[in-house]
Amino acid sequence: MRIVFMGTPRAAVPTLRRCIEDGHEIVAVWTQPDRPSGRGSRVTAPPVKEFALEHGLTVHQPQRIKNDEAKQLFASHDADIAVVVAYGRILPEEFLRTPSRGCINVHFSLLPRYRGAAPANWAIINGDHQTGVTTMFIEPTLDTGPILLQRATDIGPTETAPELMLRLSEIGAESLSETLANLDNITPKPQDDSEATFAPILKKEDGLIDWIMQAKAIEYRIRGLQPWPNAYTSFNARGLTIWRAEPLASANPQAQPGEVIFAHGDDLLVQCGEGTALRLLELQPESRKRMSGREFLAGKQLKVDDRLGKA
Repeated sequence: MRIVFMGTPRAAVPTLRRCIEDGHEIVAVWTQPDRPSGRGSRVTAPPVKEFALEHGLTVHQPQRIKNDEAKQLFASHDADIAVVVAYGRILPEEFLRTPSRGCINVHFSLLPRYRGAAPANWAIINGDHQTGVTTMFIEPTLDTGPILLQRATDIGPTETAPELMLRLSEIGAESLSETLANLDNITPKPQDDSEATFAPILKKEDGLIDWIMQAKAIEYRIRGLQPWPNAYTSFNARGLTIWRAEPLASANPQAQPGEVIFAHGDDLLVQCGEGTALRLLELQPESRKRMSGREFLAGKQLKVDDRLGKA
């Protein structure tokens, strides 16, 4: 098939690679513009662009797609199908009507669960034990199109969002390959809107730890909010990011949420809600490197009864 591929992050690269391996003609790759990234705000190309250029593909990075110039460019590709994987923009209706066989999205959830921008993150944050990948025809409304194929996978008990996305990206590539190979024989299945849940874009404030929550719920957020905004608190008015933690029953249920209830050796335990506690295994003080709980205790005058997150 003649394919326009539309995607931006690293999670989209395996699907583009698989389209090439399957012998499809990639007539163009659309991706987001280069943007400042990391320390120093160095302008960085999206991973999809880097991969596409390495393979001699034509790349387009329009700042806006809801204008006549972008619509005419998209139509000029004369594609059979558009494949969209985390492109980062909602396609105008004119785009959806242009490819002769429509536009297919690879979405990283089992739709209609987790429509939206961050499905893998919210699946972990909400404590789900299973998620997956859906291929679907795109409609003008967000992630509502008829389902083509779905593949489920379990979420590991300590799996972070980046680790899960790495697996989902490979499952997505396999699912898209199977979808295109069997497109003539697949009957699209409408979604049940009554079962829909949503996965909105993450905000910085989502990462602020509320120690009143149960330890398990906080641990879900620690894993699910990576790589951004991460789960964070404060100590002595300085930021403190939590990268790994283990939920426990509290040995001191009378302690206040956020209160340090044990601080010795490898064990840094913080009181949480409903008689639970969190063992902090890996932390990152503001402007410092990531470190173990033991390393953090060795370098900080932190003791039992101190409070994390206290203003």
